[in-house]
Amino acid sequence: MRSILGSPSLLLVHALALFVPQAWAQPVSGYPSQPITFIVPYAAGGSSDTRSRQLARKMEQYLGQPVVVDNRPGASGNIGTQAIAKAKPDGYVIGLGNFAPMAVNQALYPKLGYDPKKDLEPIALLEKGPLVLGVSASAPYKTVAEFIAYAKQKPGGYNYASTGTGGASNLVAELFKDTAKFDAVHVPYRGGAPAINDIMGGNADFMMDLASLFLPHTANASPRIRILAVTSEKRLPAMPNVPTFVEAGYPAMKASNWFGVIAPKGLPPEVVAKLNDAVNRATKDDAYRKLVSEQGAEVGGGSPADFSRFVNAESQRWIALIHAKGIKPD
Repeated sequence: MRSILGSPSLLLVHALALFVPQAWAQPVSGYPSQPITFIVPYAAGGSSDTRSRQLARKMEQYLGQPVVVDNRPGASGNIGTQAIAKAKPDGYVIGLGNFAPMAVNQALYPKLGYDPKKDLEPIALLEKGPLVLGVSASAPYKTVAEFIAYAKQKPGGYNYASTGTGGASNLVAELFKDTAKFDAVHVPYRGGAPAINDIMGGNADFMMDLASLFLPHTANASPRIRILAVTSEKRLPAMPNVPTFVEAGYPAMKASNWFGVIAPKGLPPEVVAKLNDAVNRATKDDAYRKLVSEQGAEVGGGSPADFSRFVNAESQRWIALIHAKGIKPD
């Protein structure tokens, strides 16, 4: 009896069937074969943009293709993050995923336009930026304990600046109020520069934000900002004399404003692995690590699963606080 595979037409079909998966695999094995767009959901010139461009230069070295930064600011990072989520999942559009659009905006905006879990692929945690408690250098308190004692003497009389409702500077300050049991009125600003000017001028009592925002105002002979504590687990090399909130007796005040690399959901595993490797190699680069450390931040790294677990934990933590405090977007 003649074998069914002996039929020339069926042999051709069989050969094509074997060829199809190989054809699909070629772009993956050859990835990347063209420039990669790196979407940053914030305006050019800010800290997120600066770090993204530094990372892009490193990734280019490891991937062998240009990594082009594309700024898509607006709506607390939602516009750019949605652009990443809606892109073709082939590895040629990736971007920056950070605290607000990845972990908290889903609790603030009823129509987000994307689902962080369903529409976005975590690649790697890039960086964690602990926040510091900054006050005017002319303020009468020099420790966290003294600050809280003064605040409790003025119930409702304190106010704090932030860079916007729902951001890390707002939520960590609310966490501080709850943890230390004092009251303060929230005053949101459109950016860090005007907020810190009011701190220095005494128009706002305190602010919780990244160390990099405060450091330029503490380094000269006549500092205008005093930093009382930092939300990292250990003291930061950039400010070794500043105690942590843990040392001050508030272990719940471990927090950070963080970001990582994300992509549209559905990337081939080989592409995820290659991008993850490029990010991890960047975070292990001595010059890159020195740059991050000098700005008062902590280098990330790790697997996509590590980053996914981290985002999930952050979402649960801050969404619970948003609901408990009834926080609404500006």
